[in-house]
Amino acid sequence: MALMRSDPFRELDRLAQQMWGTQGRPAVMPMPLDAYRRGDNFVVDVDLPGVDPESIDISVERDVLTIKAERSWSPEEGVEVTLAERPQGSFSRQLFLGQNLDSDHIQANYDKGVLTLTIPVAEKAKARKVEVTTGGGQRAINA
Repeated sequence: MALMRSDPFRELDRLAQQMWGTQGRPAVMPMPLDAYRRGDNFVVDVDLPGVDPESIDISVERDVLTIKAERSWSPEEGVEVTLAERPQGSFSRQLFLGQNLDSDHIQANYDKGVLTLTIPVAEKAKARKVEVTTGGGQRAINA
């Protein structure tokens, strides 16, 4: 059984690449994510299937967190590729962090194609109890 192309735009991309040596459409690998708060941490799970963990680069500048990753595949010598639709190359995604997060203490873990970022909530943004004192003094209320 052979795989056949059914997308005419992919065929145009292939022809453009052959003629001009460029990609017709830029490769885009979606980086879907889930973000949620767990206790005193903000957690972000990012899908990065097939990415080499060594290629993952995470940086924070001011309130912007940038995730960069690379996915590549080269067929073995003698292999004839019939169809190659999975995006390859470098990809990035940016997240804007609120001021109530402690961007100096972000932890990152990559397991089974999912990058998990754990960002602590800043101490000043955490809920805290306020002590109420009582006193014997009288207050004057001016009306």
